[in-house]
Formats: sequence, C-alpha cells, structure tokens
Amino acid sequence: MLSIEHRIAQDIAAQPAQVKAAVELLDGGATVPFIARYRKEVTGGLDDTQLRLLEERLGYLRELEDRRAAILASIEEQGKLDEALKTQILEADTKARLEDLYLPYKPKRRTKAQIAREAGLEPLATGLREDPTVAPEERAAAFVDAEKGVPDVKAALDGARQILIESIAEDAALVGELRDWVWAKGQIRAKVVEGKENEGAKFRDYFDHAEAIAKIPSHRLLALLRARNEGVLALELLPTAEPEQGHSEAEGRVAAQAGIAARGRAADAWLLETCRLAWRVKLHLSLTLDLFGRSREAAEDEAIRVFGDNLKDLMLAAPAGPKAVMGLDPGIRTGVKVAVVDATGKLLATTTVYPHEPRRQWDQSLAELGALCIKHGVALIAIGNGTASRETDKLAGEVIKKLGGKIAKIVVSEAGASVYSASELAAKEFPQLDVSLRGAVSIARRLQDPLAELVKIEPKAIGVGQYQHDVNQIKLARALDARVEDCVNAVGVDVNTASAPLLARVAGLSSSVAENIVKHRDENGPFRTRQALKKVPRLGDKAFEQCAGFLRIGDGDEPLDASGVHPEAYPVVARIIAACGREAKQVIGDGSLLRGLKPEQFTDERFGLPTVRDILKELEKPGRDPRPAFVAPEFAEGVEDLKDLVVGMVLEGRVTNVAAFGAFVDIGVHQDGLVHVSALSHKFVRDPREAVKAGDIVKVKVMEVDLQRQRIALSMRLDDVPGEARSAREERGDRGGGRRDQPARKPASAPSPVNSAFADAFARARKG
Repeated sequence: MLSIEHRIAQDIAAQPAQVKAAVELLDGGATVPFIARYRKEVTGGLDDTQLRLLEERLGYLRELEDRRAAILASIEEQGKLDEALKTQILEADTKARLEDLYLPYKPKRRTKAQIAREAGLEPLATGLREDPTVAPEERAAAFVDAEKGVPDVKAALDGARQILIESIAEDAALVGELRDWVWAKGQIRAKVVEGKENEGAKFRDYFDHAEAIAKIPSHRLLALLRARNEGVLALELLPTAEPEQGHSEAEGRVAAQAGIAARGRAADAWLLETCRLAWRVKLHLSLTLDLFGRSREAAEDEAIRVFGDNLKDLMLAAPAGPKAVMGLDPGIRTGVKVAVVDATGKLLATTTVYPHEPRRQWDQSLAELGALCIKHGVALIAIGNGTASRETDKLAGEVIKKLGGKIAKIVVSEAGASVYSASELAAKEFPQLDVSLRGAVSIARRLQDPLAELVKIEPKAIGVGQYQHDVNQIKLARALDARVEDCVNAVGVDVNTASAPLLARVAGLSSSVAENIVKHRDENGPFRTRQALKKVPRLGDKAFEQCAGFLRIGDGDEPLDASGVHPEAYPVVARIIAACGREAKQVIGDGSLLRGLKPEQFTDERFGLPTVRDILKELEKPGRDPRPAFVAPEFAEGVEDLKDLVVGMVLEGRVTNVAAFGAFVDIGVHQDGLVHVSALSHKFVRDPREAVKAGDIVKVKVMEVDLQRQRIALSMRLDDVPGEARSAREERGDRGGGRRDQPARKPASAPSPVNSAFADAFARARKG
C-alpha cells in the first residue's frame, strides 16, 4: 500500500519528498500562503493551488487511516479478523471500499436475516446454496418449528431467503463491481410528480429527463436535487439506458458472483429469484443512495470551486484607488442613500435623497448631490446595482453633466452590502449611523478597494455561487475562507491602515491578534518597522514569521518593510545592495540594474534560486499589486431597461458571475444577460473561466430578449447572427459547451442555453 505522501504526490503531480516537506510544515503550524511564498526551496516550488489540494487530501487520507484502524479493531474484537481480510482492509484505498469490507461485521439493528438466524435457519440457507439438487420445499420441511417462529415450509424458506439476500448484499467484491458498473452505465431519470406541473414550472425542462450519472454537469444535478427536495420531481437511478435490460444484466451479475446458475436443478429457480430480489430490494436501493451521494458530492465540489473562483475574481478586481467616492444605495420609495468617503475610506458625509416616486424631488436631489461632490472633491460615484439602479445611474449622470463631466460613475455589485450593514462589525464601526446608510458606505469603499471591503462580509453572503445554499455549508465556508486568505496575502496589507477584519485574513493572524494590532496602532501611532509588531500582545515569534512578509509599512524606517521581502531574507538584500555599491533607496526600483544581476551570486544554504529571484522581482517593483488597472465600463445611453434592448445591439458590460454553463454580464438594464459557454469564443471553451472572469469588461451582442421571462441571451462572438447562432447551439444539443466541429446531436429534453430551468433558479439564487 502506498504511503499518504506517495498518494498525495500522484494527486497533485509532485514528488513524495515535496509532499513530505509540505506536510511537515503544515503540521508545524505554517500556513499555505507562507509556504507557497517563502518556503519554495523546502517544497520544491509547490504553489498555493497544489498546497490547498494537498491540505484537503491530507485531511481525507488521515480520516481514512483513522477509520481503517477503527474497523480493524472492531473486527478483531469480534474474533473474525483473519489475514486475508486484514490484507484487504489494509489495501482499501477509499472510504467506500473500506465500508464495503466492514459491512458484514458492522453492528446493525435486528434485521429479518438476523431473526431467521436466531430461528436456526442458517443451515437451510447454506444447504440450498451449496447443494441446489434438493427441492427447496423438501429441504425446508426439516426446519419447521412453531416454537422458534417457523410455523410452516413457506416461513422457513422466507427466512432462508432473507439470510441469503443479506449475505449477497454484503459481498464486498460484488458491491464494488456493481458500483463501478452502474456508475459507468447508469442514468438518472427525472419525472414530474403528478399535480406539480404548474407549481414546478421553473423545472419544466426536466419533467421527463434522463442523463448519464457519471457525466451530468454539476449545476444540472443540483437543479434536479433541488426540484426533488421541493417535491416537484421524482428521481430514480436506472442501471442502464434500457431499464429492464439493465435490471436483467444486474441480476445476472449478482447470480454469477454468488455462483448460482440455471442448470435444471431443483433449487435453481428459487435461488435465481433470490438473486433477483437481492438486486431489486437491497443492492439497487443501496447503490442508488451511494451513487446519488457520490455524484452530489462531486457536484457540490464543482459548485464550491466555481464559487471560489468567482469570489477570487471579485476580490482581486481592479481597485479604483485612493480617490474620494460617493456611494449611492438606490431605492424608490425609501429614497437613495448617499455616503461620501475620502481617499482613505473615512466617512465624510451622509444623506438621503428622494428623486423617484412618490416624492419625485429630482432637481432637489441633483442640487444636493452636486453640492456634496464639490465640497468633498468627489472623483467617482459608485452606484449599487439593486432596485432603481438605472434610475439612480441616470440621476448621477445628470449630476456629472452639471459639474462639467469630470467625475466618473460606475455601477458596482451591492451583494452582501445589506449583510454588512446589519453586522456587529458595521455597528462597531458606525454606531451612530442608520443601518440603511451603512450600505452606501460599503458601496463607496468597495469601489476604492474591493478586497479591503469584501473581507468584512461573510464570503457566502457575497452571492457569486451556483446553488450555494444546496451544498455542504461547512465545506463551502472552509473553501471560501481559504480563497479569501489566498487573495489577501497575494495582495499584501498595509498594517497602518488595514481594518481588523482585513488583518485577520493575513497568514498567521487570528481575529484577536488583529484586534490587538489595531488597538496598539491607535494607542501608540503607526508602526515604523515590521519588528515593532512583536510588541503587540499575543503576536509571538511563530505568528510574526507567518505574517511579516505579507504586511506592508510604507514610509517607515526600513524601506524593505514596504515590499514583499520577508524580514528573514533581509541579509540577502544586504548582499545584493553591497554588490551594487549603492544605497538601498537607489537600488530599490532600479529595474535595469536589478535585471542585470545574476541570482546565483546571492544564494546560500538557506535561500536558493527561487527565493533570490523573488527578492529581485520585489526590489524591482516593491509591494507590487497583482490586481489589474481600474477601468470603468461605459453603458450605452438610452439603454436602461429590457424594453430598450434591440436584437443585434453591441454593448459594453461587466461580467458579474461565471457559472459552469456560461457568464452573466451586466449591460445596465437591471437584469444580467447570459453568454452561453458556446458563445464566449470562436475557439472551444471547456471552462467559461478560460475566457472570462468576474469583473471583466467585455463587449457583447444581444442575441435574444425574452421580456416575459426577463431573460437576455448575449454573445461575445460579435459576428454571430441572431437566430442562427442559437439554432446551431440547439442542433449540437449544447448544454455545457461543445466542440464546434462535433457531429450534431440533440439529447432528449435538452433545454436551450437561454431557456434552461437552471438559469431561472440560478438568477434567483444570485440575488438571494
């Protein structure tokens, strides 16, 4: 059996020695961002993606080993552990295989088979199976005993059958073979529950639907499971595309494994019926539950991955930077909430204006917003994308015109703003501010620095996932927290301006230590050096090692503290500066000088080429931000509602979300449009994120507008002809993408890219 290190190495395409080194670091309290950035020599250059997978697999395999030990102990305690079984258990490489082997020995409630054994019917079952030449009724007659609860031959044979069915269903080799076969050939079939046609209209594309369980896309499986949970669909697992043929084949496999065949012997028919019942009553049901669980877990993992990818893109979106921003949280009856923040995010002013129904104070609102812009030197206006967003965008446009057009306006996602507004953190930050106005502050700040503001919100509340409420919430939270941690550490944090929630996401820092950093900063003034962090209560040597490289101190006493160079590597920098024969401030930022150096000259026993190369890059562009430059999308004038859209229009918009089947784009009409995966590029796109990511500004063509269902079909292939492109997709049966050169195929009940039931549900999930 391969060691844990060897198995993980295969999973992440690495060497066992690399895995062993990484495991030792993780067990020693090191964080993934720290290992990925500052321990490349130790791990052989494993990146954060490999390390996250390593961490996940390590947890699974250690749980597997714990379960293996518990199973061995349980069977040994029963006195049933022989060498053959022990070898099988030691060689089991999945939890499913382990449980298959343990099933016959697992303590269970009193089954019908157990009752039959207590009645002394096990010899009858064994005899019928080993010697089918004797008629079942004849053999059973000797076991009739009313005192033992066996009043007649029929009762004796029923008991014997229960024993055999349980024995067959607990055959680990048979269960494993059938599981693999059904997974390869099985089909999930969905049927609408009678009387639920109208109530479940959003799932109508799946009212009569069948699809291979091994190939069904994650979003479609989660849609089917949600429909089942809502009582709209009934789901079953068919062994093959031809149900009756599949069941017959399954029964044959059961009989073959049990050594039972029709050879004209007296008990053959009875034994074959027992095999049929073992499949129909026991095995099919247990495998359905098992494989539904397996496919759901895979679908959840994919949904969590998509959510994590979108969250990363959103958090690493281009920051507008240190500019005064006015945040507008749109509303109709309740008014538009307004907050102005300065270049550092400090709140300067708040108000509420009522330009829309029922008050219609348009001119008064223009005057009030214009005055605030002039007074506070507003450079950008951030408009939340909720209800009344376009009306408020028009208001902001008029304000800008009256001020000479020197201010830019940007519609931003307000996902999670209401959650932040009502949070304990917001109450602590703005105790005197009305909850509704806190949302406007969040909208303004997330334009300045999306990362710094979004870390204040629980990742799940940001709402860029598919079926996020249907997946394992513990696993989702863990995965999203890891993504947030990776994003924060990739960018780095200014320790003298960062909030406690942002600092808490830095490698090695807990929430309490982050609070202590802010408190120390408030009481003693800004930190002048990274070393001064060691004076913060509860920030010990280990925490300092993990966090120091990710914390930035600009204009401090040590120039390197503003870079991503870890303090432990400052001696290397000293050698580099000495070799240049200049002062540190003259070397830092001089790209031509630094690119002319040979990294090999500055390595030593501790710091190898990977670290030295990273140091030289940091010295060239100290504290470099990996995020893209800020660009605002320009929405078309006069296009403010679905009714304003015309098929064939080419518009600019911002990608708000990426799902497995395509990308949603905000084109400024209240409702995001969908670019199906097949319309993202002229090239084949397997994963939509290969072509776009959340936050990207793209040009799209309007392919179809469905006013009744509030849907917009878009294409990023600007030469697509409306109608023709959709027909081509439907001919191919595209539901998750497909090669343009594949032969035409159209699966039964295939929903069109625009009209899939999932698009409805997903749009609602994104808003909720």
